[in-house]
Amino acid sequence: MLLGLTLSRRLLSRWHCLLQCRSIKTETTARSAVLDSVLSAFRSICGEDGVSLGEAVREQHGKDESVHRCCPPDVVLFPRCVEEVSSLAKICSRHRLPIIPFGTGTGLEGGVSAVKGGVCFSLRNMDQVLDLHQDDFDVTVEPGVTRKALNAYLRNTGLWFPVDPGADASLCGMAATSASGTNAVRYGTMRENVLNLEVVLADGSVVHTAGKGRRPRKTAAGYNLTNLFVGSEGTLGIITKTTLRLYGIPEATVSAVCSFPSVQAAVDSTVQILQSGVPIARIEFLDDVMIDACNRFSSLSYAVTPSLFLEFHGSEGSLQEQVNTAEDITESNGGSGFQWARDAETRERLWKARHDAWYASLALRPGCKAYATDVCVPLSRLPQILVETKEDLIENRLTGPIVGHVGDGNFHCLMVVDPSDPEELHRVDLFVERLARRALAMDGTCTGEHGVGLGKRALLCEEMGPVAVQVMQRLKDAFDPRNLMNPGKILLPRES
Repeated sequence: MLLGLTLSRRLLSRWHCLLQCRSIKTETTARSAVLDSVLSAFRSICGEDGVSLGEAVREQHGKDESVHRCCPPDVVLFPRCVEEVSSLAKICSRHRLPIIPFGTGTGLEGGVSAVKGGVCFSLRNMDQVLDLHQDDFDVTVEPGVTRKALNAYLRNTGLWFPVDPGADASLCGMAATSASGTNAVRYGTMRENVLNLEVVLADGSVVHTAGKGRRPRKTAAGYNLTNLFVGSEGTLGIITKTTLRLYGIPEATVSAVCSFPSVQAAVDSTVQILQSGVPIARIEFLDDVMIDACNRFSSLSYAVTPSLFLEFHGSEGSLQEQVNTAEDITESNGGSGFQWARDAETRERLWKARHDAWYASLALRPGCKAYATDVCVPLSRLPQILVETKEDLIENRLTGPIVGHVGDGNFHCLMVVDPSDPEELHRVDLFVERLARRALAMDGTCTGEHGVGLGKRALLCEEMGPVAVQVMQRLKDAFDPRNLMNPGKILLPRES
């Protein structure tokens, strides 16, 4: 009886898989037929050069810098303006073709993978800085403008845009993923620095989240649509313009690096510096493994202990007071080996360890690949989670130097893994899940910067709870009832 029941279950499982495979094959065949019928319409909108079916181009647009496998779209489009984006989206909506927005492909959670095929909107040709208002400290840019390009444009204005995720990412893509980086402790994340967005919805309609052309520094008018789209990862619409806050370039900048006897001492110094009211611009943590990797990679000689890299912005007069306060605090916590840098060349050399962290990690295991994962916890829980995470890495024989934006409680493990070793890849997957759940158990989040994408959808459910996820799903259904916008990201597929 038991054997018969087991066989029946196996047969049912195989039958279900067979039906699923047939369904996928039928869906793919139907989508190919639809694509053949709409290619001429695509070309009539963005030109012959604006439509690509080439395998290399499609593969380039089907993968970001994560470890998720390449899922190329069926076709890549290169629109030149919001009107073209809107017209192309209307065609996709009419024919029920998935839409995947693409900026520079520097994401870390598989956010551009075309898991259901469809049409990739590559926005690199929309690369204009449209409106700069120097007296109002704001600027509006198209999605092809990267953060480095914007700051080069602003070079002679005395202004800059400080949000720096490391990669030279598209600014609209940074808005879509709610990016941040080393300067967030002073200047905030993208969520605090986006004033308005122009978004093309799944049906091709265009919405301005704070009203067309509006750019107030604050507003209490209606629902906060801007922050709804910041961090939506392309699942609600295509961001075609963003209006950003700008800041004055500091009169003076001072950087420092300091070594500590323990993780606890480094974090205690961070908390006390913030409590003292020092407006620190950057305060970065590197663990001993990361410092050792950087020393080897860049021929440096930092002490191989937990270390803080600090940066202060302000006037010449205010900086000295900030530096004195920070030095007193760090020394009281056992900090030593202070190295200070005031001129640009020395600062760049001092920060080299932090800037080269990714490449230094890769150099620990030549021929391997790196995968970055991040979490964020309340500052008081940071020492505990860092210690437990390092023990986990050692126990499971994994290479994972740690670097963090310690002023925010956010840190990254740069996992160096052999992609040809399935057993090691499995250990990394399990480690990433344990790390995220460890952060959740400490009242934190499964991702402080990288986003959810494909890799952390189940963890999002654990973090937010079923009611909050249902609300997210209802919002998704309201904006995108046919599930065409970057399907398969953030929210898990609904059970049929």
